[in-house]
Amino acid sequence: MNSGIYKATDFGRVALVIGGDSPERDVSIAGGKAVAAALHRLGVEYQFIDGAPKLFTEIASGSVQTVFNLMHGTGGEDGCLSGALELLNISVTGSGVLGSALAMDKVRSKQIWKAVGIPTADFILTGKNGDDNEAILQKFPLPLFVKPVDQGSSLGISKVKQAAELPAAIEYAASYSNTVIVEPGIDGREYFAGILAGECLPLIGVQPANEFYDYAAKYESGDTRYFCPSGLDQKLEDELKQQALQAFAAVGASGWGRVDFILDESLTPWFLEVNTIPGMTDHSLLPQAAAQAGIDFDRLVWRILETSMEGG
Repeated sequence: MNSGIYKATDFGRVALVIGGDSPERDVSIAGGKAVAAALHRLGVEYQFIDGAPKLFTEIASGSVQTVFNLMHGTGGEDGCLSGALELLNISVTGSGVLGSALAMDKVRSKQIWKAVGIPTADFILTGKNGDDNEAILQKFPLPLFVKPVDQGSSLGISKVKQAAELPAAIEYAASYSNTVIVEPGIDGREYFAGILAGECLPLIGVQPANEFYDYAAKYESGDTRYFCPSGLDQKLEDELKQQALQAFAAVGASGWGRVDFILDESLTPWFLEVNTIPGMTDHSLLPQAAAQAGIDFDRLVWRILETSMEGG
């Protein structure tokens, strides 16, 4: 299963960090169970650790040499954990401090993409007081998407089709984040580009069972349809994969992750966000894309683990 460069013993005792306190806790735990089973099959010595405080206790005892970070959201995916482990000289999978922090912040990601010419939708920042609702509706035609700035798994996101729905959508997003971002809706299909060790995996298109690809469509519905192969012309797919790699690199992300974008009717991609710790459940996209590339789940877990030795 391994690349021939590393042996299972090279990683020492691996702490598989899951859970934590973010709203994505359940998704993290579900993915952690699948990753743990793969680590066992791969002969890697590991232990389940729920949250950062327990992790630091184990590190202080000398029982942890490598961290497999699968803790989604605040505290795990936003650069905090990566920075602490860097100070402690503990190897960790995935992106470093800068890439993790920038990717988690949708506003900074979009500002960087705009600066380097990567297409992404315009936006307005707002808060739950609703003082600028009229300005938002004047700037952008309906429908709108309202999102918390720093959450994953589509938590707190609403599609607003009528002006009267905007205040409630902003309040809902603000329950997840102090800052709310509002974007115009873009007609097209959503695609996902899995990134693994500097390469882009086959693209996945999605036809959600719900109004859009929300939390329920991702993790609860059995009716969401995934397309991998994507069905796109190969030349176009190759171009989109290159743009996804550029979007990933632009925010300083590395190692493994996922880039999400919408392809409009003119075949222009509009980049949405980078996930530096994407899901690893049975509904998750990265394992699907890896399988299409001939990389089974165990091999995928091994390559992610190798990123801890490669500085992302």
